[in-house]
Amino acid sequence: MSDGDIASIVPSKAHGTFLKVLLGPVNLRARKEVQLKVKEEYNSYRDRTAVVFLGFPMILLFLRTWLWNGCFPALPVQLYQAWLLFLYTTLALRENILRVNGSDIRPWWVSHHYCAMLMALVSLTWEIKGQPDCARKQRGVELFLCWAVMQGFAMMLQNRYQRQRLYTRIALGKAKRMDVVWGETAGVEGQLLLLCPVLFLLQVFEGYVGFLLLRTAHRGIIPEWQVVVCGILLIAMAIGNFANTVDTLMVKSRFKAKMKKSKSKRDLAACTSPTGSSLTNSAAGA
Repeated sequence: MSDGDIASIVPSKAHGTFLKVLLGPVNLRARKEVQLKVKEEYNSYRDRTAVVFLGFPMILLFLRTWLWNGCFPALPVQLYQAWLLFLYTTLALRENILRVNGSDIRPWWVSHHYCAMLMALVSLTWEIKGQPDCARKQRGVELFLCWAVMQGFAMMLQNRYQRQRLYTRIALGKAKRMDVVWGETAGVEGQLLLLCPVLFLLQVFEGYVGFLLLRTAHRGIIPEWQVVVCGILLIAMAIGNFANTVDTLMVKSRFKAKMKKSKSKRDLAACTSPTGSSLTNSAAGA
């Protein structure tokens, strides 16, 4: 019932506070063809925004060196922060709607986007100071943009490798048609060997940037509450991402061990079956 056309007339389950605040108490269950269109649009949206996520901070860092004499103007950085707020809000909205319609999205990734929304909102009120000594005052902004470049690179890798794998899992019956590309759970072994070092490095750097922001606030270099809040949020997101990545790898490892054990039992049963015994006896007599 949840995957068929009748899903649109089934009483809607609780949507959560986020959807109620933005959309009100409406039934968001859709017909199957509409659900699949929403899912495909979500995956395409991730592809498009990953390019902007990577390209925007790279352009800002380049212009800082070659045009702005080592100092970020406030407006371009705040435009990027406003875009991040828009991005994470739309991602959280789409993911909540997809979960209502049956997509398997871990709650942490939605919570992660809530934290990122809050961080982008707080960073918009953060005064970006210029001369004198702007390089020292803007160290936190520079580190944040470097992290954004790494995040955009990781998003593009995830989208590239995981979408094709997701289609394969759906064809094999290991995933539902409404499942989406997200997190680190859809890669095969070779892909995880590439993705995991990038993801762990990104998470360590994210926590490091948060620690540096807290240290600059503690030392009085940038004594503003926005720096403290952004630092705490970055560290919290880094810890949450690390814990979920490790949990994903452990689940994959347990699943692989279970599959090997099942295969060994099937092979043993085949060897001890009557057909297997007759074949063995015939070979011995020959």
